[in-house]
Amino acid sequence: MPQQSVIAVENLTRRFGDTVAVDDLSLNVDQGEILGYLGHNGAGKTTTVRLLNGVLAPHHGTISVLGLDPLHDGVALRRRTGVLTETPSLDERLSARENLTLYAEMYCVPGSQVRERVQTLLETFELADRAHERVGGYSRGMKQRLAIARALIHEPELLFLDEPTSGLDPVATRQMQDLIRDFVGRGERTVFLCTHNLTEAQRLCDRVCVLERGRLVAMGAPRELAEAFAAPLRLDLEVSPGHLNLAHETLARMPGIESIELVESEAVLTITVTGREAIPALNAALVQAGAAVYRLVPHEPTLEDVYFRLHQDQPGVAEQRQRMVEA
Repeated sequence: MPQQSVIAVENLTRRFGDTVAVDDLSLNVDQGEILGYLGHNGAGKTTTVRLLNGVLAPHHGTISVLGLDPLHDGVALRRRTGVLTETPSLDERLSARENLTLYAEMYCVPGSQVRERVQTLLETFELADRAHERVGGYSRGMKQRLAIARALIHEPELLFLDEPTSGLDPVATRQMQDLIRDFVGRGERTVFLCTHNLTEAQRLCDRVCVLERGRLVAMGAPRELAEAFAAPLRLDLEVSPGHLNLAHETLARMPGIESIELVESEAVLTITVTGREAIPALNAALVQAGAAVYRLVPHEPTLEDVYFRLHQDQPGVAEQRQRMVEA
């Protein structure tokens, strides 16, 4: 059964004076998907979110969000979306309960549901025990959890998150990531996630988009991009300490080996190979030469490898990423 498109953008462009903030952007986001939106500061991420919510008007292109035109149906659209900005604006003079109640009224949540919905969110985000305290006394993590609870108070179908784990400690970061995944749940809700945290994007996102100066340079599942754009594969080889020279000499004669380095502190050889297909032959050659192999571990390519490779002017990368975008 085909998935329903929640966001459909074609040739979207937005300028500020001579600066092109979003440059001929085309993308689709499916219902129930967590889409990661990655890029340096100034790449156009926040501008895109404002365009998708009808806060800014495009200079060119078309946008459909939840079947609505954000520019003409902005009020109706924003009743169905939730937005967490990088610096959430909470009224720190009010308590958490008062903040959520206020926004429930602003979003026209039925009065009979407000109390129960606020209490449920306070419990979900582990704020119930301090719900009557002023928000000004909260930690950064507590404020961030409250900001997400506020974005969910009207039960939006689509949630825009801008750096939701920025400034959080590792425990709070993992809790926030789990909450984002729970929000998507059974595939009925969708998340548009702007983040600099590449590990977070790889863990959470079904697909990612990589922006550079407002232009989409790559889009796909994290694993697909890693396989397409990552640098040659690196392996850690640990052999018996007395067999290091033997292993080095054996590998130096093999095809498909780009480099061999000795990690002195660990007595481990780090090997760069052209691809995974070289690994079986490499292992067989070492065993045949009599080297006692203790460990042979590939460094799996990550989204971080992809991101930095895409932002380097290396031969072939521009053509490769264009093929991925077009696909």
